[in-house]
Amino acid sequence: MASATYDMIVIGAGPGGYVAAIRGAQLGLKVAIVEREHMGGICLNWGCIPTKAMLRSSEVFHLMHRAKEFGLKAEGIGYDLNAVVKRSRGVAKQLNSGVGHLLKKNKVTALMGEATLTGKGKVSVRTEKGTEELTAKNIVLATGARARELPGLEADGDLVWTYKHALMPSRMPKKLLVIGSGAIGIEFASFYNTLGADTTVVEVMDRILPVEDAEISAFAKKSFTKQGMKIMEKSMVKQLDRGKGTVTAHIETGGKVEKMEFDTVISAVGIVGNTEGLGLDALGIKVEKTHVVTDPYCRTGVEGVYAIGDLAGAPWLAHKASHEGVMVAELIAGKNTVHPVDPDSIAGCTYCHPQVASVGLTEAQAKDKGHEIKVGRFPFIGNGKAIALGEPEGMVKTVFDAKTGELLGAHMVGAEVTELIQGYVVGRQLETTEEDLMETVFPHPTLSEMMHESVLDAFDRVIHI
Repeated sequence: MASATYDMIVIGAGPGGYVAAIRGAQLGLKVAIVEREHMGGICLNWGCIPTKAMLRSSEVFHLMHRAKEFGLKAEGIGYDLNAVVKRSRGVAKQLNSGVGHLLKKNKVTALMGEATLTGKGKVSVRTEKGTEELTAKNIVLATGARARELPGLEADGDLVWTYKHALMPSRMPKKLLVIGSGAIGIEFASFYNTLGADTTVVEVMDRILPVEDAEISAFAKKSFTKQGMKIMEKSMVKQLDRGKGTVTAHIETGGKVEKMEFDTVISAVGIVGNTEGLGLDALGIKVEKTHVVTDPYCRTGVEGVYAIGDLAGAPWLAHKASHEGVMVAELIAGKNTVHPVDPDSIAGCTYCHPQVASVGLTEAQAKDKGHEIKVGRFPFIGNGKAIALGEPEGMVKTVFDAKTGELLGAHMVGAEVTELIQGYVVGRQLETTEEDLMETVFPHPTLSEMMHESVLDAFDRVIHI
């Protein structure tokens, strides 16, 4: 290496780290990035992207079964699980090499290895060739997180899987237990259930998709149950007895324990931050519940050290990490107009069937915060495009402050809602009111018209129901 001194060193090349590095380089900083495994991190290689590729396969498979409805013929419908996985890995590989190319194009020095902070502004990187010593005034920690493993429910890759095993399955599960009904759990449940696995989902909270609006959770549960999924809420897997080719799960619901047999278990019970081996303690960087403590600008409290993305806390979303990466790079480069990322303005998307998407406050949260509210709803069945698509199941829900007309939150379930939600995200960013939304002309026929109608409904002006 020509020089080991940089303006900024980024540790971790996931959607937070690589974006921070590129933005820093664009602003004229000399940047190095260190990654121990894959360019693009979990998101590109083992998370957001490959799961979407697999879910697309299951969606097409589902549609093939419905061919007759659309006046089409499809006979001898089947799937090749290995080919589904191969496509998913190919998509991940394509994007992984794309990240390497972008870093090169922006003249970011990329190192593959394990990084440790050895002192103020000092980073030691263990690579295949030996150890490199780097120095920089600014260090950005973007090491992400990994799956939480509960005692007794640890993955073994054979009977009990984490998301990684579920993305490269050695076989098709026949009887599947999914522990946890957040986005990751529900997406895998949806994928395997659609391909024919007898699927049970266990959730410790009182409803599935617990971060979503209660009405949306209830709607999604109804859809999943209709698709043959068994949903157990307020339930907990107490132990797993592993046998030869089978697992007996002890599931407690309301004080009663039921024993159920499965051939595969997927554990999706949250994440823990990758804080180990970074040398955080010695520098006095505060860690709470496996996540680095930061202020709204992602500063750790130790001068020149920042933490972004999953490592720095909820919401655990790639797009949140990327925006924090840009913000931190701009702070380091001395830009004056830098705004912290507002968690309430970040949309959450779950790519199950039907899709779920939301931004801002749920109805319950808005009430808890003391807002007097107006709520609008519009069903997919009232929308021409949804009916033409053969997707009449779903709803759009909007929550407004009754006094100011501020859009507090929006919640959706149904076809393509992960694409639709962005309309409300932009609206909230521009501090829209119900008036602005009502006066906006939505194109016809589109699913987006339901967003308009939901707003109209909140103020008793709905047309199509």
